[in-house]
Amino acid sequence: METYVVSALKYRPLTFDEVVGQQAITQTLENAIEKNQLAQALLFCGPRGVGKTSCARILAKRINGQGADNPSEDYAFNIFELDAASNNSVDDIRSLNEQVRIPPQVGTHKIYIIDEVHMLSTGAFNAFLKTLEEPPKHVIFILATTEKQKIIPTILSRCQIYDFKRIGISDCKNHLSKIAKDQDIQFEEEALDLIAQKADGAMRDALSIYDRMVSFTNRNLTVKSVAENLNVLDYDTFFSITESILKNDIPSLLVEFDRLLEKGFDELQFITGLGSHFRDLMVSKEEKTLHLLEVSKSTQEKYVEQTSKAGLKLLLDGIDLTSKCELDYRNTKNKRLLIELCLMQLASLHFVEK
Repeated sequence: METYVVSALKYRPLTFDEVVGQQAITQTLENAIEKNQLAQALLFCGPRGVGKTSCARILAKRINGQGADNPSEDYAFNIFELDAASNNSVDDIRSLNEQVRIPPQVGTHKIYIIDEVHMLSTGAFNAFLKTLEEPPKHVIFILATTEKQKIIPTILSRCQIYDFKRIGISDCKNHLSKIAKDQDIQFEEEALDLIAQKADGAMRDALSIYDRMVSFTNRNLTVKSVAENLNVLDYDTFFSITESILKNDIPSLLVEFDRLLEKGFDELQFITGLGSHFRDLMVSKEEKTLHLLEVSKSTQEKYVEQTSKAGLKLLLDGIDLTSKCELDYRNTKNKRLLIELCLMQLASLHFVEK
């Protein structure tokens, strides 16, 4: 039986061109390498799963001019990775300080990648300060962290800081689409939208969810199956709810809401999603704000069609009502009644407008 490799590892970027959603940072690093203006201490910070460690490894190989012909080749002689979560004592850092004095066996530099650097103890940080301030010419430190605020200011002031951003839904979806095509997976664009939204800007999470969905759906990613497995509400649910609101059809609204509860969907998730749907309908009213919708072309057309039926005042009042319902949700005992009342008020808004 062939060993299965998860997509997060199989499709891990090996060059800066393959890094998704961090073009500003990768271009800056490329320019710094070409002009030989790379700092000796760099700090990569940002949310989990956005490419910090991958970029550190790519940069480490590029510094010595390695990996150009064969990016997958491993150069272990002058690249050292240290996990600060499990090597966070003063003794660990003292050992590191001694190692950095030895010149590299291969290439021009020794590169130390220290992951989760915020986990170092205060004593370890202080032991690291002098080496970080005046490192030997042959050493470059690449520090990575998800929690920059936990790093002491004296360390931050000695590093060139790169802030990694969350990966946008469209970038994430396009990457998933390439992988799905590479693996001959059948998929619907909206299904990839749902996975990208659920990942919340983390590509590693998106690939983990994608692997799970491929197994669950038997290599056919449909909106219905993905929404069911992820327990998220798809776009069609909110289009249908909004249609009932526009028709002042309170009975249908209550029946649809009851059906969603029977399927196990969360009440707060529903009302939050409905508020977001009204927001998306608002930005669909103008051509110049349409790009703010991070959805597929077909879903975008549905938004444009539905927003033509909804008045601006209705949408503004709808956002206001759903936001108030969200705030009251945590303090009320009868949560279902609160949301049903909100739905009835929403359906009555349009009626009053007439």
